[in-house]
Amino acid sequence: MLHKSRFGDDPFSASLPETPPSTAVKWANRAARPSRFSGLRLTRLRIGILLLFTGSFVLIHDWIPKLATSRPLHIIDIGNTTIVFQAAFQPPEPGAYRVPDTIDTFQSYKFRNACNVSSLDLHAPFSPLCLDRASMLTAMSSGGRIGHDAPYMPRGCDMRWFTSEEVCEILGRFDKVVLVGDSMLRHMIGSINILIRKDLGYGAVTDWNFSLQERKECFCNEQFDAKSCSVQGIYKTADVLAHDPVSVSCASPINVIMEQIVRFPIPQEELDRLRISVASSSGKVEAIVFGHGLWSNLDLMKSLDWFDAVLQAIKNSNTKRWHGLFVTPNAAGKEKPDDWIVTQGNKALMLFEEAVGIEARRRGVEHLGTWNMSIQSNKYDGVHLDMRGNLVKAMMVMNWLNLIEH
Repeated sequence: MLHKSRFGDDPFSASLPETPPSTAVKWANRAARPSRFSGLRLTRLRIGILLLFTGSFVLIHDWIPKLATSRPLHIIDIGNTTIVFQAAFQPPEPGAYRVPDTIDTFQSYKFRNACNVSSLDLHAPFSPLCLDRASMLTAMSSGGRIGHDAPYMPRGCDMRWFTSEEVCEILGRFDKVVLVGDSMLRHMIGSINILIRKDLGYGAVTDWNFSLQERKECFCNEQFDAKSCSVQGIYKTADVLAHDPVSVSCASPINVIMEQIVRFPIPQEELDRLRISVASSSGKVEAIVFGHGLWSNLDLMKSLDWFDAVLQAIKNSNTKRWHGLFVTPNAAGKEKPDDWIVTQGNKALMLFEEAVGIEARRRGVEHLGTWNMSIQSNKYDGVHLDMRGNLVKAMMVMNWLNLIEH
């Protein structure tokens, strides 16, 4: 009879007892096995390649805009290169020539902060630009503002907001620019002087002979006080060059003249003075800007009689190469005296503007209306625009001058 081994079952035929796995062995095996994220580990080689790629991207990013802006201005397309379909007004073209339209060109002007005027408050740029004088005058005459005293925008196509240097270049292409008319044109030449003198505080007036009291009374917007400061207005850029030449930012010679002629019949001495002013002194083109209306109480026939007398004086001066622009009065403000509401109110001004535009074109003179531009702008006294409105009006004329062929 066989006996069982004292050691129990046969070790070669019996299963071994189970032993729990070793934790140390398990983690060692996992460490030796490749991880699913091992391809993302940073090594010195990979870090070097990443830095090289990043540096190349930064260099290319900075180089492309410089290449774009380094192109000559004459080959820049002034079409609407940026289109936002849901926008009512397209953004300005991204060319270097539109940069002044998108920055405050007054930032280097004297008394910029004291007068608190920015060019961005006066004009809102958009695309495209007007390409000729006809479309420019139509757009500027029919443009307006989205809200009271909001930035002005032409309608359909845009105008430029020029820097002082560009204003000087435009004026320098003419033999002279002569303004003939009333106080509204006197304020226009004052605004042109603000632009070429880069002075918002006293650019429109003869501050070189001011007393301390006058410097206080005719500062910033008060320069356009038609009563207190009108006698201190600048009528010729030649006077500025004679008394304060350092204030003029123009490198080339310019000649802007204001002949204040308002009455009809026109006194003979005023006609003689006008003939001298418009007489050509070189072979360059002249520009003559006319303005009239309120002195005739918006009587169309009286203003046309005045206009024809001025045109005859110009003809008698043998001035041959000249372009003319008639600028009709701006809208009336709430401070307009009630006695003048019927004869010089906004309805009468609108009808006068329309009629003068027709008659001016019949006489070979172009026309710029300012009623739409000014109806939602501040008026200094209910009749005359404040400094902001007059600067816009002056820039409108500068855009017309810029498109005249030479």
